[in-house]
Amino acid sequence: MKKKSLVFLLPVLVFIILVGFLAAGLRLDPREVPSPLIGKPTPDFSLPVLDVPASFSPAEYQGKVWLLNVWASWCSGCRSEHETLLRLSNTGQVDLIGMDYKDTDAAARQWLNRLGNPYKFVVTDANGKAGIDLGVYGVPETFIIDKKGIIRHKHIGPITDTALKDTILPLVKRLEKES
Repeated sequence: MKKKSLVFLLPVLVFIILVGFLAAGLRLDPREVPSPLIGKPTPDFSLPVLDVPASFSPAEYQGKVWLLNVWASWCSGCRSEHETLLRLSNTGQVDLIGMDYKDTDAAARQWLNRLGNPYKFVVTDANGKAGIDLGVYGVPETFIIDKKGIIRHKHIGPITDTALKDTILPLVKRLEKES
């Protein structure tokens, strides 16, 4: 009789454990997914600069703290963060580089002409390879990169005024002070 009750209890215990994992997972914020690239060098890429006969590689920004904002004209979240990015750009506190992800140059131009251009310049990642190397799985995503080219923070989703004030700008200021 004891063996039969133990056999019955095993599936119940497994079920309770699975429910516990599910409950814990539901409390997680999907915007808080850690990036395996935090603390590692920015992946090396060379992308064309929109409307300029040149290319850009992250190595060119060694010695500067900068933000890489991955966006697309077809992205509704990118639209919602755009005003915040324009305000950030107007402060001159940090260079903001745009990466137009899986988009066309014509659509990017139209977007920037219509809404304003917060970026120092925009690189185009039409096939998404550089974005994949960065671990981008949705737009918008923004990376804070230090003077040594190390990714120090990844913000998933639209940047808000609160995220700027509480996380992004304090980190930028701290990184600017580091040698």
